[in-house]
Amino acid sequence: MLRKTIRIVNKGIDRIILIVSLLIFLICIYAMIDAVMVFYNANDQSVLKFKPQGKEEAAVLRELSDDAVAWLTIDGTHIDYPVMQGKDNFEYLNKDPYGDYALSGSIFLDSRCDGEFKDAYSLLYGHHMDYGAMFGALDEFIKPEYFSSHRTGTLLTVGGEEYKITFFAALKAPADEDVIFDPSNTANDKLLDYIKTNAAIYEESTGQDHIIALSTCQSAENIERMLVFGILSH
Repeated sequence: MLRKTIRIVNKGIDRIILIVSLLIFLICIYAMIDAVMVFYNANDQSVLKFKPQGKEEAAVLRELSDDAVAWLTIDGTHIDYPVMQGKDNFEYLNKDPYGDYALSGSIFLDSRCDGEFKDAYSLLYGHHMDYGAMFGALDEFIKPEYFSSHRTGTLLTVGGEEYKITFFAALKAPADEDVIFDPSNTANDKLLDYIKTNAAIYEESTGQDHIIALSTCQSAENIERMLVFGILSH
């Protein structure tokens, strides 16, 4: 009787171990598939067909989405994406430019900023992705050699305004720093004072009445953000 009970208990334990092992295996498979999908979404090249080839084609962005406000290209990087703007700053955190759910999200303009980039200060956000995808490349800008060789880009708005971007500073800042992260209430003199005081890299430049910032998170464990600041000019 005792041996039979032991055999039953052992069989039950074996089944529990098998079920747990199977669950762990399925979780690992799901995690792998999820990681692949995040990487795919962050590197989805299909949106490039909506990239305007000059200001005459700027309206093609509306074929992508009514929320598309511009196209951003940073020379020498993987940053070559449409810029979205949602009703708030959460909408495109986990939504791709097509409007579908995606952990990699989209590059998006702060909802408080003017969609035609007429403000004195425009703030863009993007997730920190591996291999320089989305705004993952921003980390490199804090290195002097990289910064000096990647200081230019372009921004073309859906309305046909074409801007050159010249980067002049790179720094890390907490996400609750209102001088940076409240563009609707930020005076450029205060912003420039903060940048000069806290920048890891700073280059004096002209035309600082029209500033653009690119921001990305550093990790899920803290509120620190990596930012690169540039001047918009025609």
